Amino acid sequence: MSVLRRARFAARRTRQTVRSFDNGWSVLRSVVTRADEIDYRTGPVTITGPNVPGARVPVFEVFAEDEYAMSWFGQGLPDSPVLVDVGAHIGCFSLDFAARHPGARVHCYEPTPSTGTYLSRNVEQNGLADRVAVHRCAVAASSGVLVMADNGAGSGHNGVLHLGEEGAVSIEVPSVGLQDVLHDAGGWVDVLKMDAEGAEYDIVLNASPQVWSGVGRVVMEYHALAGHDFGEIASRLQEAGLRLVRRDRYNEGLGLAWFARDEIGS
Repeated sequence: MSVLRRARFAARRTRQTVRSFDNGWSVLRSVVTRADEIDYRTGPVTITGPNVPGARVPVFEVFAEDEYAMSWFGQGLPDSPVLVDVGAHIGCFSLDFAARHPGARVHCYEPTPSTGTYLSRNVEQNGLADRVAVHRCAVAASSGVLVMADNGAGSGHNGVLHLGEEGAVSIEVPSVGLQDVLHDAGGWVDVLKMDAEGAEYDIVLNASPQVWSGVGRVVMEYHALAGHDFGEIASRLQEAGLRLVRRDRYNEGLGLAWFARDEIGS
């Protein structure tokens, strides 16, 4: 990244921080002074995370950039919606969802041990342990063991997509099948959010359409994984009755997609 681009990025991040977080100046001070952790406060939600770039980015995606279009995609949900968050990171999406929907029940799945510790901590410090369940495992098409890359606490690049990258450590984590996930959530999930860093292809393509019949809406980040493309995911979910309602492309093979069984307003 050129000096000019770095300067523009820093200016944009500064504006986002001050506008998006109630303690924006404190967040900036923590970054500049290289504090070990950062507390982000926005409305009723407080998120604590490691002060490293890879851990900060997912926080800004949810609270500063509204990457998942929460207000739009959450409209029309029942008073007590059920959310399953696959790749919950340190809890930003789940806790924001729980705050927006006071009757919601949430199941978070985060396999990276160090990141999962922050997730559990954030659920506890927001007083949401009665509504937000933390599962310290990966989600796959079937239960077993998943080999994934661990780039450190809170890194957005922990997952199967990053195996073999410089600095990444390969770890084995337990995985639970999607069918069991839906069963534990009560048999019906109103929203399934997925950011599984490459594991989405196994989860979607190798679980039967019948399993997906228990999901009302899906928002997912998809990635460039050798041998696969987004069309496979869209076709499989279409077979299960989930219609593609929006797609944001970032670059080749990478983007966000929203699927739903019902109609969602503009």
